[in-house]
Amino acid sequence: MDTYSILRELADSWFLLAMFCFFLGAIVWAFRPGSRSLHDDASQIPLRDTAPKASCSGTCSGCMKGQNDV
Repeated sequence: MDTYSILRELADSWFLLAMFCFFLGAIVWAFRPGSRSLHDDASQIPLRDTAPKASCSGTCSGCMKGQNDV
């Protein structure tokens, strides 16, 4: 048998089975018990009302503010 036929046979059977098992595992992992709170928290991230970060004062160590001003 040539290489193409061997790889074609594997792709038609074992790799298809492996991909299907991976798919089932991903579905089970996504819908596992106890993950609802994580999904609910992640779904609310765009809706959170957070205050913007304060402006840089340029006093921290390693700060590059002011060095690039021309």
